[in-house]
Amino acid sequence: MSRRILLLLALALAGRGPAAEPVAARTLYAAVSMTKAQKNSPTPLDSGLYARGATGQWTLFGPRILGVASLAQSPADPGVLLLASADGVVRSTDRGRHWRKATGWEVGDVRALAFDRGRPARVYAATAWGPIRSTDGGATWQLAQQGLSRLYCQTLVADAAHSGRVLLGTEDGLAVSTDGAGSWRRVEFPAVTVLRLVQSAADPRLMLAGTEGRGAWLSRDAGATWSATDPACATANLYSVTLSPHDAAQLAVGGWEVGVHVSADGGRTWTDRSAGLPVPRVFVVAFDPDVRGRLWASTFEEGTFYSDDLGRTWHDGGLYGAYASDFVFLTSLR
Repeated sequence: MSRRILLLLALALAGRGPAAEPVAARTLYAAVSMTKAQKNSPTPLDSGLYARGATGQWTLFGPRILGVASLAQSPADPGVLLLASADGVVRSTDRGRHWRKATGWEVGDVRALAFDRGRPARVYAATAWGPIRSTDGGATWQLAQQGLSRLYCQTLVADAAHSGRVLLGTEDGLAVSTDGAGSWRRVEFPAVTVLRLVQSAADPRLMLAGTEGRGAWLSRDAGATWSATDPACATANLYSVTLSPHDAAQLAVGGWEVGVHVSADGGRTWTDRSAGLPVPRVFVVAFDPDVRGRLWASTFEEGTFYSDDLGRTWHDGGLYGAYASDFVFLTSLR
């Protein structure tokens, strides 16, 4: 009898399938400078990274350094954080409790960071002086400039579908590497400064680029070929672009005197969704990975706002007085 009971119990447990993986909570981090509400002090007491709490309040997080541009988290170890700043790359291995500078005096103006998801020990960074890379999770860094004719860059994407493939936005358009930033070649793209580059989490073949003076450009083949999109922004400076992680058809761009433009049909048509924002000067837009359909926008010094209906209506998200450079959603560090 006991053997039969054990057999029935084993069959019942097998029928349940594997236990569901717990979904890690994520926190929204904003990299900002309080340019309108700056407090006079010898150290930047009110600029840097801000973390948004469950009730909507923002609190300072991380080291007090100037020129914080972005934040990246290792996909292999959530406790490893890399901070892009005017002073170089700053690294933490204990969820942000302690930090140390990981780059030397020769590295400055770091604008963007990206871990290689296939090989997380490899990390890539875009700087105003050219790209750099790390092969030990960001602990040490080396130049990665072979094949580039122009070095200035401020955005990059580590292809989520192909380890070692990296796209880099430069002042001469786009460059691609297929050997982990060991060498680069130019992509067929206008010879303009690329301000922001993103890849879709819903469809890795989809990429969107924002440029200086040439608007938005869309790729449907993982960056091999590109075409202009959103004619209303054809000559705009687009400082930020974003793709919904839940719906590949939803895109948004933000720029100076452009506000926020949104597409719900994969970039075929676009709508100006700036009404409701205090100014049409937008530096960051981002879709929320945890709240389906939620779109965030940061205006120049007039606060952060969010919309749950693709920009038809906007709600105050705080951070009045800030000039933001990035929104990053990371696994909770609390």
